[in-house]
Amino acid sequence: MEKNGKIFVAPPKDGSDFKELFKQLAAAGAGRPLGSDGFPQGTWTPELLAEAISQIDSNRIGVDLRTVQLWFQENEKGISPSNIRWLARIFGCDDPEATSEWQMELSAAQARLTAKRRDSKKAGSSTALRVPDMPPPPMTVDDQTQPAGDLPQGIDATRRRQGFSLARISEALFSHGSPLNLPASIFAGASALGFLSYIVGIHSATYSRADGVVKQVGFLWAPNWTFVFMVLLPLFFAFVIELLVFWKHDARFRLVAPGDRVESDDAWTRNVQAYSYTYWAVFLICVLFAGLFQWIGVCLIPLINGGGNYAIDWGKLAIVRPEVISVPMTIVFTGLAYLYMCLCFYLFFAGLILLHTIVHDLWRSEEASTMRPVEHRRQGGEIGLRVMRGIFRCTVLGVLVAICMKVQSSYLSSNGGDIVTWIAHDMSSALYERHDGGNSFSYRMPTHYSSLLVAISTCVVFLYGSIRLGAGRRFRVPLWRMSAVVGLLFASYLLIDAFEGFSILVGVGVLLATYGLFDPEFRRWRASELGSNQSVS
Repeated sequence: MEKNGKIFVAPPKDGSDFKELFKQLAAAGAGRPLGSDGFPQGTWTPELLAEAISQIDSNRIGVDLRTVQLWFQENEKGISPSNIRWLARIFGCDDPEATSEWQMELSAAQARLTAKRRDSKKAGSSTALRVPDMPPPPMTVDDQTQPAGDLPQGIDATRRRQGFSLARISEALFSHGSPLNLPASIFAGASALGFLSYIVGIHSATYSRADGVVKQVGFLWAPNWTFVFMVLLPLFFAFVIELLVFWKHDARFRLVAPGDRVESDDAWTRNVQAYSYTYWAVFLICVLFAGLFQWIGVCLIPLINGGGNYAIDWGKLAIVRPEVISVPMTIVFTGLAYLYMCLCFYLFFAGLILLHTIVHDLWRSEEASTMRPVEHRRQGGEIGLRVMRGIFRCTVLGVLVAICMKVQSSYLSSNGGDIVTWIAHDMSSALYERHDGGNSFSYRMPTHYSSLLVAISTCVVFLYGSIRLGAGRRFRVPLWRMSAVVGLLFASYLLIDAFEGFSILVGVGVLLATYGLFDPEFRRWRASELGSNQSVS
């Protein structure tokens, strides 16, 4: 039968499962265009079918060739609902009525395949219970070298061919094992550096600057080395892990491929692998430039030559107070600290890449869900809102990391004796109109630049998520509140040490951001305001 210039086969409705039905239709070439002589052009091949599905105008994602190959193979693999839609378009010859019929037929065939697979597993388990003492057959060398017959050979061969992958290893650090592993490791490393600073005697140390100002430059007084690595980064990693596990093992399976968890996991792995060059670029920047080159330029060369227009901190204290710590000991300690720092910040940026991957994956799944029921779209909206809540928390923590870095860098060039007194004096100078007279020294401050990279990168991920996922009406009010807090926090970062009283703006932003960690949508705050207004009226 011909329909729209293609071979049309009506749904047989004979109770066959998906594998049996697909084998018949592929052999008949259902949906293939007729030749110039009016005769069929032949059967479907995996390559031809994958190309035909990918050329459908409304299919922006396409289909992977390995997925189509699994349909042709003798295995227990079925088909996901999103691919049922495209396969029905092919078999229905782009006719709306025929496509609808084939969509129902393919869905029923997939359900029969799932039921048959479930029954076979139950039968296998009952057989195993009846024969508990039968030993397994001995494994030969051929058994070890050949893939198992039950496994999908395409996926199995692909996984064996995959060698070292920085993207997959980085993703595994977040998604595998206990959610406490990575945050606890970061906290443990910072604690170890704190203990070492006690041992070498630089946990709390002062020096007298040339203008007579006595400054506290101890390791434990530096928030960019203590508060960042002991509080902010462990919280950041905890939120990334929570969101990643939710998307990978729960939301994605329900939203993208509810019919097949293995296919969903394999598609997620391909999405992660697609960012491989990004992971390598970030790794090289963090390890080589932020780690090795910065340590050589900021610490090693000044310690050896005794120069450099950098502010004195715990890493260069040996230059002005050699009786507290020696130069060789400082070189070893700073080398360990910078190695720890660059690895932590690589993991920080890897977390941002994973957040971007989740947003992009969710956006693509929503783009492909136009023909799904309303319940599926509502579920996608709830998932998107939860994803944005997690990204907002991570964004707040990322900007707070940048604020700690810039505050410490600005303090070192200021006239404050210690960082707490300096901030308190800045607040009082704005409230009581006392003027400080400005900083006495002008130093090169590379931390200003690195903190700006951290702040911008974090906000870009939040902005990307807002653009991709913030189109729904229910998103607008919560998203505006989140965006306002992120904007205020970023503005307070930019204005650090720009005028007297900047710490008041920073304090307001930090308080709002801290509240946002517990209530990202600010619903309870809004509810309390409405309740007070109603009671007054």
